[in-house]
Amino acid sequence: MTANILDGHVHAQILIDSIETELDRLSHVPGLAVVLVGDDPASHVYVQSKVRMAGRLGLRGEVELLPHDASEAELLAVIATLNARDDVDGILVQLPLPAHIDALRVMAAVDPSKDVDGLHALNAGRLFHGDDALVPCTPLGCLRLIKSIRPDLTGCHAVVIGSSNIVGKPMAALLLKEQATVTQTHIHTSGIADICRQADILVSAVGKAGLVRGDWIKPQAIVIDVGTTRVKTADGRTTLRGDVLFDEAVQVAGAITPVPRGVGPMTIACLMENTVKAAKARRARLH
Repeated sequence: MTANILDGHVHAQILIDSIETELDRLSHVPGLAVVLVGDDPASHVYVQSKVRMAGRLGLRGEVELLPHDASEAELLAVIATLNARDDVDGILVQLPLPAHIDALRVMAAVDPSKDVDGLHALNAGRLFHGDDALVPCTPLGCLRLIKSIRPDLTGCHAVVIGSSNIVGKPMAALLLKEQATVTQTHIHTSGIADICRQADILVSAVGKAGLVRGDWIKPQAIVIDVGTTRVKTADGRTTLRGDVLFDEAVQVAGAITPVPRGVGPMTIACLMENTVKAAKARRARLH
């Protein structure tokens, strides 16, 4: 018996359909601005995917493109302008940023009410306090995939590999909010394989290809693979690999996300959801 494959495109489409219904009820068109610094090819692909989805839904999507050598002050000035614009409901600064720019300072400059990536300290604090917040899109998408298999997570043991502000920490907070018992680990955790074997839900987000082997996984566990690493194949081509060794894990897990076509589409769909949520909240305050 092999695991149920969680196709991210299928689940993302379900969410997109509900967002379209929500948009029909709005009296205005939400606007999303994505800020991209530099010429990283992968970042350009991600940004175009986000703007393309916004356009497909009828949102106003735009890209603010800055050169790699743009100063932090120039980036902060762009963010200040977007903060002040009434036609922009959501702002996303594409990561990673060039090394000379302080990402935390940049995230802190985004208006929390427009922070559709959920990375401002105010939104992070609200999430950890169990309050309503704009939540980082990737862990939000992961939670939706998990709950498509197991709607009630009360009492489940969830193990999160990774402690980043983008995925690992907010993922743990979301699982705690669902009444799961959460163990947060990272790449340096001692005895990590034994910890993972106890997990009813295993989420890996460290970006180390093939880290999680099949014998790390509890039979019938839900496995969410957030990692994406570009690796060279034997014939010299480049391909994406997840943190989880899929061919082994699929023989043990109850459900698993593939890489690609797993978490990625859900991340973009949740970004659209956050943009609509931010637009509704902003308009409610203005009126």
